[in-house]
Amino acid sequence: MDIETATDKIKQKLAYAAGLNAIVKFDFGDDGAVVVDADETPPEVSDDADTEADVTLICTLDTFEGFLNGTQDPNMAFMMGKLKVKGSMGLALKLSSILED
Repeated sequence: MDIETATDKIKQKLAYAAGLNAIVKFDFGDDGAVVVDADETPPEVSDDADTEADVTLICTLDTFEGFLNGTQDPNMAFMMGKLKVKGSMGLALKLSSILED
């Protein structure tokens, strides 16, 4: 998976996340970042890695792809150190259920 594919998948998933009302950053390290401003309707998506976010999820693109296709559980990835969370843990748990659907 590349950053463009990840961005498209994030747009698709978060389009159904009504009421999220937060800024979410997906940090894929050297591969880039995707920032979603879900305060807007529809959510605004950018690649500005310097944006302050309510929650930042840090993982590789391979791990993220696993979340989307169901081969990687976000909670297990977090416990194994494959996923790091900065900011609101409650918001991260909401995102977990949105991404897995």
